[in-house]
Amino acid sequence: MGKGGIDMSKNKRGKALWRMPSRGRGTCPLCGSTRIKLLYFAKGSQGEKLSVCKKCQGKQAG
Repeated sequence: MGKGGIDMSKNKRGKALWRMPSRGRGTCPLCGSTRIKLLYFAKGSQGEKLSVCKKCQGKQAG
């Protein structure tokens, strides 16, 4: 049961994804996975910021 005894859905969950281009999905530049959520950042080989998938979030391109 939620707050006050009423169960309420979480209707704002994932709402930010709908405002992102392609709903936050694309091809990961590090592992090459396609149609995957790119919500994390990693450093590129020249120090640029890359959007990467969850599996590659701690990796560095190189």
